[in-house]
Amino acid sequence: MSVKPFVLTENDFCKNDELTYPFEERGLQFGDGVYEVIRIYEGHYYLLNEHVDRLYRSADAIKINVPFKKQQLIEQLHKLLEKNQVAEDAKVYLQLTRGSAARDHTFPVGVDPNFYAYVQDFPRKREWMDQGVSAIIHDDVRWDLCYIKSLNLLPNVLAKQTAMEEGSFEAILHKNGTVTECSSSNVYLVKNGHVYTHPAKENILHGCVRMRVEQFCKDLGIPFIEEAFQVEDIQLADEIFLTSSTAEVMPIVKVDGKLINGAKPGPITQTLQQAYEQDAGITVNSVPNSVPGTN
Repeated sequence: MSVKPFVLTENDFCKNDELTYPFEERGLQFGDGVYEVIRIYEGHYYLLNEHVDRLYRSADAIKINVPFKKQQLIEQLHKLLEKNQVAEDAKVYLQLTRGSAARDHTFPVGVDPNFYAYVQDFPRKREWMDQGVSAIIHDDVRWDLCYIKSLNLLPNVLAKQTAMEEGSFEAILHKNGTVTECSSSNVYLVKNGHVYTHPAKENILHGCVRMRVEQFCKDLGIPFIEEAFQVEDIQLADEIFLTSSTAEVMPIVKVDGKLINGAKPGPITQTLQQAYEQDAGITVNSVPNSVPGTN
């Protein structure tokens, strides 16, 4: 996956190999910042406003000022695609930190935030979505304010790495048996035609795709119930799926080696996949060569 040449910063656009920060940068030293990942289909943003709104909520929660007005940032993000001549499927990663200053736990005075956004090619995982992926169960040891999309992702990284080492795509996280979300996505259980997922409280990320799935369910007459389920409910589920900006609506067909719905994506998951594609205006499907985490 290649990175496009132009990067948006708090000041202007520059080439990606020209972007540098001091070693005393608070995002590097403290994880003192927030981020977003925004999906692009055929050169067009999907859920851009929702992601920008969440960036501002996260920044406000940790008392960082975004160096753009919302509309200005949206306009600059569109220019980022134009400068890079993006016409394919891709993603934008953007990061905001408290800035560069001598290392001290307390906030520096008179320091401007650091901001950058770059574009990376990102083909759709169509084959994964058609066949489904596997997951493991993992303890949720993250902090209690996961609604803030902060740079402090070490527990997520460790959980995702454990899943990869066990041949799975994702780790389903739980606190004392109550499922919260996954290491990098929201997770849902389908039972008797109802979709269950953890309530949008402070201890999970309020996913932008999650919000759209809730709307899809409302439009399609599928009961969407914000009610936490338990680890033991997973093996009794009719379907399990996850959502994120990079995974879209992804079926989970195996959890800890046990099959869900005969290791096949279920009908509600497939219906929501179709709703997602229609909502995102997707017309071209691209697939990888192999499907990890289904062995």
